[in-house]
Amino acid sequence: MKKTLLIMSGKGGVGKTTIAVNLSYFLSERKNVVGLLDADIHGPNVLKLMGYNGQKMEIRNDKINPIQINSNLKVVSIAGLVDDNSAIIWRGPLKHNALKQLIEDTNWGNLDYLIVDFPPGTGDEHISVSQLLKNISGAIIVSSPQQVSLFDMVKAIDFCKKTNIPIIGLIENMSGDIFGKGTIKEICKKYDIGFLGTLSLTKDVVLSGEEGKPFYLYKNKKLNEEFETIVENILKRIGE
Repeated sequence: MKKTLLIMSGKGGVGKTTIAVNLSYFLSERKNVVGLLDADIHGPNVLKLMGYNGQKMEIRNDKINPIQINSNLKVVSIAGLVDDNSAIIWRGPLKHNALKQLIEDTNWGNLDYLIVDFPPGTGDEHISVSQLLKNISGAIIVSSPQQVSLFDMVKAIDFCKKTNIPIIGLIENMSGDIFGKGTIKEICKKYDIGFLGTLSLTKDVVLSGEEGKPFYLYKNKKLNEEFETIVENILKRIGE
């Protein structure tokens, strides 16, 4: 795994998984071999957003075979091992062991990028993955512009600082007239963190989640330009 990117948010529902899924697709279609790890044990949604809801991973010789999305993109998620309607009621040690297996007992092959989609917050999953992965390039923190989201985003920033995880930058998602705009830039200035860009709140993003395909395939010019700017900024900051 040449580069490992952690996609985080302090608050749920701000579009973190949407960013992780689209970034994975985007990089894979540019001839990078990409692995996407869904590290959300209790609410794994990566496969749903990719249109693979219900598909299960194969286990052969005690090794997990990821779900192959395209020739360059493979996904591992706890949703690929359990029943879709079953609640996972686990404490920290069980979650740690599950993530350890998903990381260490998976046939990842050689990856240019491993992208990790975390649950919201700063809990067991974040601690476990930061301990299990040794080549973390940095964290990308996503938030919507409202003050309640910013309040939790600051906690995600503090988590990264306390665990010595470099912060690649912040993304303002769902930006526009409904939730506001420009507030993430203020956080970047206050904490001296790079601003990666803005994604506008549009219907195409909602449709992409419902239909299980990347939002940039909807050819929304403004949205695509915004997302390409974000990706360019990420790659610059990790030296690619």
